[in-house]
Order: sequence, then structure tokens, then C-alpha cells
Amino acid sequence: MRGFGEIAETLRRSTVQVFSDKRRGGGSGVIWKSDGLIVTNSHVAREAQAKIELWDGRTFAARVVSQDPRRDLAALRIAPDSLKSDLPAATRGNSGTVRPGELVIAVGSPLGFSGALSTGIVHSIGPLAGMGRQNWIRADVQLAPGNSGGPLASSTGEIIGINTAIVNGLGVAVPSDAVAAFLDRGARPSLGVVLRPLSFGLELLEVDPNGCAAAASLRAGDILIGSFDTLSDSLDSGRDVIRLQFFRGDRTKVREAFVRLLPQAVAA
Repeated sequence: MRGFGEIAETLRRSTVQVFSDKRRGGGSGVIWKSDGLIVTNSHVAREAQAKIELWDGRTFAARVVSQDPRRDLAALRIAPDSLKSDLPAATRGNSGTVRPGELVIAVGSPLGFSGALSTGIVHSIGPLAGMGRQNWIRADVQLAPGNSGGPLASSTGEIIGINTAIVNGLGVAVPSDAVAAFLDRGARPSLGVVLRPLSFGLELLEVDPNGCAAAASLRAGDILIGSFDTLSDSLDSGRDVIRLQFFRGDRTKVREAFVRLLPQAVAA
């Protein structure tokens, strides 16, 4: 393909490594705006602070300014006063026009190899069982730990998704239109938890001690009754307080928690 090398190099320069917790390693991210706004996965940016490493080896401190664990997205910002020049921002594409069979490019840092590139084709677009009603882009690109949060791009180098997971051997990405909506919608409530879906509910793997779930006495190990979809509907209901049912140890006894929701910071 003519010009493919230039397209690949441009994508590499707008892809960063994200180090949030040394115990869990790092992931990837995309320079969304030249002023230091970085987009990655929520499961990559687990801490309030992160280190960003650019393609040329420069490193910057960044803070998480917005998260949506349900969509597995996070926005980080590098302090403007630490930047001496604009960063090479990616070009966002329209994921709504993507069709199965199109060539795509994935860039990231699998197993710590910065700027690694993989190509493939779009397999399908739509919801995935157990992952809510949202659409996902599935492609046969080769991903590995460290690719999470990196870009999925069209053959012309436009970002059409953020790589998130591997499901049944296929790469799964959040569509770029969903990323734009995440950045544009402003403050949104959050429980302040990390969740894992089970056949009978959602297990709380981590609970932010400063979050609203902790304030309602929910703990790591509790199992919420319901699915991501029902929880998402509750969080988007506009209510200040929501009622959650959960198990704690004894699955024959249903407990209740009334959670006062707290909005998250805005990404912009």
C-alpha cells in the first residue's frame, strides 16, 4: 500500500505508553488532543496519577480527569506547563462508517514493545454477550497485554476505536464515536469500583475508599445483583440516590445499599 509506512509512523507518534501501577504493568494510550489530553482504557488507568511515555522516550506525569468503567474508557491530562510544544495528536475517524472487511491497524506496547503494529480486517460490529448493549468493533488484529488503550485505525490512519480486549481470539475495540461521546458528555456519576461480571451478578474487585460505593459500606468481594446493563441504567437514571441489592458471603441473603451518587470530573 502506497504511503503505508508514513501512516504507520504517524500512528506510532500519537500512541503512548501508560504506566499507572507498577504491580500491574502498563498499557497504551492515544494522544487525543495536542494540549496533552490522552485517552486510554479505564482498566489501564486504575490510579489517580499515571506516567505517560511518548514515542521519543520523553515522560510526563498525568492525572486521570474522567473515567467510565462501563465503557472501559479513561481520559488523562498532562499538565500544560510541563509541555514545551504541542503533542502529535491522532486524527479521529468516524466509526459509524466502518464496515466488516475493511483493513485496520492496531498500535500499542504489547509486552512492553513500544510502537508495535499489527494489521487485520474488521470482523463485525455490534454488542457482545456479557458486555452490555453497547457496540464494539471486532477485528482479527494481533493483540497482547500492553495493547489495551491503544488505537485501532483505518487504512488511512484515522482512529476508529480504542483497543480494549481479546474475545474468542478477536481484538475488541471501543468505537471512536463512543470515545467522543464520553469526552463530550461532561460529568457522569460513578460508583468508584472495579467490577467483574459473573453468571449471577457483578463482583466488586476493588472499591475506591473515597468513592460513593465505599460511603454506602460496599466492600471488595460483594456481588451486585444484576448486569452491566441494569447498573448502567441506574447510573444514567438522573437520580441522586440509587438502590442496589447485593450478596456478601451468604448467597441466600440479599442485602441492600442506598448509594448517593457523585459526579466525576469532566475530561475537557
